[in-house]
Amino acid sequence: MSSSKSAAIIIAAHKEAEMPQGEYYLPLHVGCEGRNDLGFTGDNTGDNISLRNSFYSELTGLYWAWKNLNCEYLGLAHYRRHFSIKGFLFRKTHKPMECVLTDDELESLLDPETIIVPTRRNYYIETIASHYNNSMYDGETQLNAVHSVLSGKYPGYVPAFDEVMQKTSAHMFNMFVAPKRLANEYCRWLFDVLAEVETHVDSSKYSDFDKRYPGRLSEILFNVWLIHNGIKTKTIGRIDLWRVNWPKKITLFLAAKAFGHKQTKSS
Repeated sequence: MSSSKSAAIIIAAHKEAEMPQGEYYLPLHVGCEGRNDLGFTGDNTGDNISLRNSFYSELTGLYWAWKNLNCEYLGLAHYRRHFSIKGFLFRKTHKPMECVLTDDELESLLDPETIIVPTRRNYYIETIASHYNNSMYDGETQLNAVHSVLSGKYPGYVPAFDEVMQKTSAHMFNMFVAPKRLANEYCRWLFDVLAEVETHVDSSKYSDFDKRYPGRLSEILFNVWLIHNGIKTKTIGRIDLWRVNWPKKITLFLAAKAFGHKQTKSS
């Protein structure tokens, strides 16, 4: 690399998986504490919340990276979902892993005032609020808790939260690449909000899947933080390394919309 920039894109993983090759990628075993070694860096060293993975999902990896990595840019991707700027024809003629964002491509996108985000996920016939309420168990309680916490601790964020709730698309999956100073600001705010939200939600009877609500709420909160702070963003594509079963996903989406069928596992 010709540039002196330092970047780290953590790849959150809880199982063995093929990983992209590159100086900037860091496979990270999230929820590593007490589990079998995957051969990746674990999120259970230094200042960490690894034991909270059953609630925070990939955010235990983000917390670890925030607290323990010294870099100019910090990013988050997933073992089965990555950033990509490859075009349609390239994707059709190459393996998914060959389409993942390379170090050189990342170098060309980095900017000290800009956060790289994935293409928006569109819900078309649903708002962010209605989709969450329809598909997630006790979703209304959780969203109300967020609104209450923001009203009490960060009232300036409430208009942005209300705005996001009425949108039909958002940057999801907790994926981004940000200048570390902006990532630090975001993480300080996010983890403070989520910790307070947990005191407003009784999850004692939640299933293992439902307990991961803080991780899901953070996908929404990321958009709230971007809007409130007027952050400049650069939107690029993403690619799934695993084949997406679109007929099943669409069926579940419509079932949640029409009949209130709740999501019970990750898709």
